[in-house]
Amino acid sequence: MTSQRSHTPARLLIATAVLGTSVALTAPAPATAASSAGHAQARPAPTQQAAIADTRMRPAQSGAIISSRRVADLTARQVAAELRGKVDSSQVRHGVTAYQVVYRTTNSAGGSTTASQLLVLPRTFGRHLPTVAWLHGTIAYRKDAASENPASSDRLAAYLLASTGRAVSAPDYVGLGAGEGFHPYGDPRATVAATVDGLRAARAFAHRNGRELDRRVQVSGFSQGGPATMLVGRALQEEGADRYFRLGALAPVAGPFHLSVFEAAAADDKIAKSGLYLAYFATAWNKTYGLYNSPSEAFRAPYDQIVEELFDGDHTTEQIAGALPPASKDLFTEDFLDRIRTPGGVLKHRLHALDTTCDWKPNVPVSLFHARGDKDVDISHSAYCARQLTDNGAEFRLTDVGDYDHSNSVKQALPRIIRFFDETADAD
Repeated sequence: MTSQRSHTPARLLIATAVLGTSVALTAPAPATAASSAGHAQARPAPTQQAAIADTRMRPAQSGAIISSRRVADLTARQVAAELRGKVDSSQVRHGVTAYQVVYRTTNSAGGSTTASQLLVLPRTFGRHLPTVAWLHGTIAYRKDAASENPASSDRLAAYLLASTGRAVSAPDYVGLGAGEGFHPYGDPRATVAATVDGLRAARAFAHRNGRELDRRVQVSGFSQGGPATMLVGRALQEEGADRYFRLGALAPVAGPFHLSVFEAAAADDKIAKSGLYLAYFATAWNKTYGLYNSPSEAFRAPYDQIVEELFDGDHTTEQIAGALPPASKDLFTEDFLDRIRTPGGVLKHRLHALDTTCDWKPNVPVSLFHARGDKDVDISHSAYCARQLTDNGAEFRLTDVGDYDHSNSVKQALPRIIRFFDETADAD
């Protein structure tokens, strides 16, 4: 049954509280993708992946495993210790083993590339494992991704989910973690590909280790991962994205489901550090789709000379924030800000795809989670998603997890997500 709780007035904001972090829980090929508009080329593969770049060693099939390494092996008590003070650990039941798995996928242009994921398996005796895909929020620095950063909030979320007996595939997305190229921030094609191919790689890896993944995938994600959750769900249900995996349940958290509106809010400096967020969005989307012919069209001097280099995936959040002004009015040209406020052409077209990630009818249980105290992505975004689901005749729940900020909303949501996933599994 569809249920909704009261919502605060709309305050339409960015996908993460602080650029480059999700929450406070918190073998590359030489061919890289040019943007569809013929702008900047993707960065070369990281040095540490040079051996993987040997084309003689690369399988061509999407989801094929390139390399893997174990990054953690924890008892249930150690998992609880990692989570203590960050998120409720009362649901921890098992130890976990975590791996970084590099696999083959496709980029925003459909070209062959590699991506990495954090794959976490429970330390149980069971051969058959329920399957979860966890999709992260905004990250600008590639080594903040879950498979690279031991303190990543997304790694801790994956630990918690896996400790309940589930296999968790947490893709770093294209261009982050140990994958090659740049991150095509929010691009639907690359997001779905990295997630579905990550599930394929996870299934192959688990099979090699005598485990089998359930074909029904429970999908959840935070912030940027909220719309990504809905994109992946639609791809699995309606587009036949994979021959084996099927959609099992959807649980997005604090997603910016009305992207065009809060991009306009960022242009008007209605959010904290809006210039930094909007700079990441603009540089990534220029590489992916082509938004401007030269940086000086979008950015004021002298920042037009350095901004694209800063968002190459190899600069930390602190380095970016130290080099750029936080306000959009000080960083962007007025003409470009007007384009963000009233988008047209390719920008309008691409934003529409991310304004409609909930505009379909899931045939599985759906539970939206948001916090009424979220000042970065207002709860009105989940209400917007709920309206689209309602218009399509979908059943869902929208849960207000309380008067918490953006980062704390996911901490409150995670235990509820586990209970929701348990309920949906029991109902099958």
